[in-house]
Amino acid sequence: MTVVWGIVGMTIGVILASQLVWPELNLGLPWTSFGRLRPLHTNAVIFAFGGSALFATSYYVVQRTCQTRLFSDKLAAFTFWGWQAVIISAVVSLPMGYTTTKEYAELEWPINILIAVVWISYAIVFLMTIKKRTTSHIYVANWFFAAFILTVAVLHIVNNAAIPVGPMYSTSIYAGAVDAMVQWWYGHNAVGFFLTAGFLGMMYYFVPKQAERPIYSYRLSIVHFWALIMIYMWAGPHHLHYTALPNWAQSLGMVMSIILLAPLLGRHDQRHDDPNRRMA
Repeated sequence: MTVVWGIVGMTIGVILASQLVWPELNLGLPWTSFGRLRPLHTNAVIFAFGGSALFATSYYVVQRTCQTRLFSDKLAAFTFWGWQAVIISAVVSLPMGYTTTKEYAELEWPINILIAVVWISYAIVFLMTIKKRTTSHIYVANWFFAAFILTVAVLHIVNNAAIPVGPMYSTSIYAGAVDAMVQWWYGHNAVGFFLTAGFLGMMYYFVPKQAERPIYSYRLSIVHFWALIMIYMWAGPHHLHYTALPNWAQSLGMVMSIILLAPLLGRHDQRHDDPNRRMA
């Protein structure tokens, strides 16, 4: 399904790009207008394509590195079918105009509840698999996957807290600048943890595997993990410069965004890594 949703999401992206040049490609219909298809494109590429890839690779990597089967095959199957149900719901509801208007969090409250149930199930499968591992060490890829899973759960639940008004309409429990701050705390970290930490988990397994070489520095990978986790969370306000957000919050976001260079830089400890910590 990663391949299927990748094709769907990117095709919609091409259609939207074409509409910017030839607006008549919306066919004069509300369902195919730029405003309705754009959130479908972002959700399809990020959560359908990227999400399916992350589910698949995290389940594969955690079994290989922990040398054990998944905690529950049935619960894992539920996360697959549940996630596909979420995506189909987005494909239907977004072109119909049902939206919370929150970027990357446009889906309405019934779908958000399903997302929360599926995601918590995902966390249980992944973390309990780590708990039942037969190895003493937790490979670094699993650190990144676990951080991505837990953080996205918190981001989704907090940002989408809302009061249902109708079957497909709700109002956020936040208002004004607070609502904007919570939204971009979510939006920024959806990129930081869904599209960064999760995919770093992939790379820490598959790049050494394909290169047939161990990680260059396991110590540096742990520094990378903690630097990313501790700093990324604070940079959301950089999406709200020159707005009603308090100046101290804007400044904090700016400073933390600059400090984000830290995870990209580092000096390798020249001593040899513990070979027991390298991936076979």
